Amino acid sequence: MDFSDVIGQEETKQRLIQLVEEERVPHAILLCGPQGSGKMALALAFASYLLDNSPLLRQWNHPDLHFIYPTIKLPSMGSEHQPVSDDFAKEWKTMLSRGPYFTLEQWMAAIGAANQQAIITAAESDDLSRKLSLKSSQGGRKVCIVWLPERMNVTCANKLLKLLEEPPEHTVFLMVSENPEQLLETVRSRMQRIDVKRIDDRCLEKALEDKRGLEHEVAHRIARVADGSWTAALEALDSGSENSMFFKLFTMLMRYAYLRDVKGLKQWSESVAALGREKQKRLLAYFSRMVRENFMFNFRNSSLVYMTKEEEQFAGKFSPFVNEANVIDMYDMLEKLRRDIAQNANAKMAFFESALQMIILLRKKP
Repeated sequence: MDFSDVIGQEETKQRLIQLVEEERVPHAILLCGPQGSGKMALALAFASYLLDNSPLLRQWNHPDLHFIYPTIKLPSMGSEHQPVSDDFAKEWKTMLSRGPYFTLEQWMAAIGAANQQAIITAAESDDLSRKLSLKSSQGGRKVCIVWLPERMNVTCANKLLKLLEEPPEHTVFLMVSENPEQLLETVRSRMQRIDVKRIDDRCLEKALEDKRGLEHEVAHRIARVADGSWTAALEALDSGSENSMFFKLFTMLMRYAYLRDVKGLKQWSESVAALGREKQKRLLAYFSRMVRENFMFNFRNSSLVYMTKEEEQFAGKFSPFVNEANVIDMYDMLEKLRRDIAQNANAKMAFFESALQMIILLRKKP
């Protein structure tokens, strides 16, 4: 993979290349940034650059390139077995073959996870220590890409810390994180942090036109809605995407709440409660964005609004119900609900209680 395959991020590309040219490559780099910004694409391109773009990288079979990523325990695994990345190597290479832009949710679907939490186990660090103790097969660097290191359990993080403190010779760690604050401070302090910004809208537009053949006007609208995320842009292209379902659930909630239809709200809560917790958290993030967008829609300034055409049509009638009197309370309620869900609260009760609160909030006027 080449840096030319990375959408935008020219400044970061040049910074990484300069590290090699000036022989200042640190033993550990932490690439941080929002989902869809291209952190993994940058890591893969940089790893390829460090490994001299070997032909072995075309199928990601290079013996000096190692991957660590979140996994789950399958029913077929023994009771004593701690899952490691190698258990899902086939699925991982298939994911990479489709492109360097993907989400945790897509990975979870690829490995058949239901409501399980994907983590990086302690056995992973033991396995990595063994691999890195071997000499480079090609006589050059060894590279280890850790995707979502914040998913490491404490034992794994502490063991990996020892590797970072005394790194094997000619080894470079590339960690790709969306929530670096969840990493142990001792781990963060051992790495050189590089913050990857959202993709510039113009770069997204051009990629949508060049890679997807979209007309400029359509590419422009999708780029604005995607908010700097290539994965979000791709999802917006799919009429059957998750966001389409989230939009329907949002409109249902607001209509039932406006009509004070308690029976409808109860049925709505039961439907949402049937979703997995990870999807519920994404749903609530979408709801928060819709509250913000509908509030901003009231100002009638198109440069402030980031919605699809369908969302905008709904906002035309609904936005007056999100105003100065209730917008903050709506945000706070959704954030509290998101925290409760993350802490394994009873989803059916939590969503129904919040749905009832929405009846009151929609009646507030400035």
